[in-house]
Amino acid sequence: MTDAEDAAWTALVATARRTTAEGLVVGTSGNVSARVGDLVLVTPTGVPYDRLGPGDLLAVDLDGTRVRGELAPTSELPMHLAVYRHTDARAVVHTHAVHATAVSTLVTELPLIHYMAGMLGGPVRVARYATYGTEELARNMTDALRDRSGCLLQNHGTLTYGDTLDQAYDRTAQLEWMCRVWLAARSVPGLEPSLLTPDQLDEAQRRLRGYGQPR
Repeated sequence: MTDAEDAAWTALVATARRTTAEGLVVGTSGNVSARVGDLVLVTPTGVPYDRLGPGDLLAVDLDGTRVRGELAPTSELPMHLAVYRHTDARAVVHTHAVHATAVSTLVTELPLIHYMAGMLGGPVRVARYATYGTEELARNMTDALRDRSGCLLQNHGTLTYGDTLDQAYDRTAQLEWMCRVWLAARSVPGLEPSLLTPDQLDEAQRRLRGYGQPR
């Protein structure tokens, strides 16, 4: 194990535990990965995150062949690998967040309820349903992610990616929050929530490009 792999694994386990602590997953659902060079470090299948330690590091190559560790990788490995093959992602977070999953059963695209959709590249699409862990689901997700850094998975959950685990996680949290806002707004009898126009979102996206501290 290299120092870079060790540091990435520590951050990955912390992020996975955070998804549980903050209610984005239940039990061993959801999964997290990080890319280090040509390796993808990924959470194992069916192992509670609070039981993972330094000795449990699990890594595969971009073809999915295990090259580090003894545990079996998450069943959603095809989705993670598809993200790394088609984007410049360095980290991926997949959750079963409650409000986002609910929205995924109602619409084919999250309505523009808030300008933070700009952080994900624009209106958030819903990937068509396919059985979990399949190449079909990975293909549907790839379609929904086109020019985006996050999507909903129909009757399933969320997937976001970023340059870092912190960024990927923040995008997941923002997506869940937007879904919660939209569900709350549309639940008021006799009223319909106002939505942003494409021009308003474009303006927000331009401003979001300069968001945060300069590097």
